[in-house]
Amino acid sequence: METVTTLKSLRRSVDELRHGGTNLALVPTMGALHEGHLTLVREAKKHADKVAVSIFVNPTQFGPGEDLDAYPRQLAQDQDKLLSEGTDILWAPDVAVMYPRGFASHISVSGISAGLCGAERPGHFDGVATVVCKLFNQVMPDVALFGEKDWQQLAVIRQMARDLDLVRPCAEAIIGVPTVREADGLAMSSRNAYLSQEDRASAATLPAAMREAIAAIKGGARVSDALAQLEAALRDARFHTIDYATLSDAATLKPLEKLGDRPARLLVAARIGSTRLIDNMALCLMRSESKDQ
Repeated sequence: METVTTLKSLRRSVDELRHGGTNLALVPTMGALHEGHLTLVREAKKHADKVAVSIFVNPTQFGPGEDLDAYPRQLAQDQDKLLSEGTDILWAPDVAVMYPRGFASHISVSGISAGLCGAERPGHFDGVATVVCKLFNQVMPDVALFGEKDWQQLAVIRQMARDLDLVRPCAEAIIGVPTVREADGLAMSSRNAYLSQEDRASAATLPAAMREAIAAIKGGARVSDALAQLEAALRDARFHTIDYATLSDAATLKPLEKLGDRPARLLVAARIGSTRLIDNMALCLMRSESKDQ
């Protein structure tokens, strides 16, 4: 595996990999890699001959008072994990490389970024769309893979790729990979490391309450009643703030008052201790549930 930190070296490495028609997958990350990230790398190998992983803690997607400075950075450990997975290129630029002096361009994806995490974290998805577009232009992958845990992020990135007519990758080559979970159901996240032992035990209530809400809705309960029960369960488990708990159309993210024959997602963001956890699960009356449930 080659670790590159400058655009010149990245372009040289990508050109060498592509010699002879080899195709390339990209897995964008912010580091502090866990099994969820490594699952993306393994999945990438099914879609391309070579795999590049980026590690960049993107400051433009953090708002005032968020955890930019505290976000875990462990490049040496991440390199070892990626090497063991057979990664071909690790792209690890610093902030000065990604946002050089005089940088003044930003991408904003309206509509689909407005609610949910977009409402709670103003400007967050502008930072995500901008850095992901830059990563796509830098690496020029044939396919890119993202975890479905950040469902709204995945939707924003696909919208951005469609709207800007991106070619490498095109919107159809942006692949969502089902959420990887701990044994007790908690979605894997780098931020889980922030949880105290007590909070970590309580955090498992989140996926359990979501599954109960899904079962209630599919059993005929009103969506509003099922969501109220979900929120009550979280508060009983010491979640002190619930940013949102909503049933939304899986494609448009518009809130739904009842379940129909279009794919839907139950999306939740809640805070326990100092940690904000997000999760989502598929739910559709007419179709089988997805593998991440």
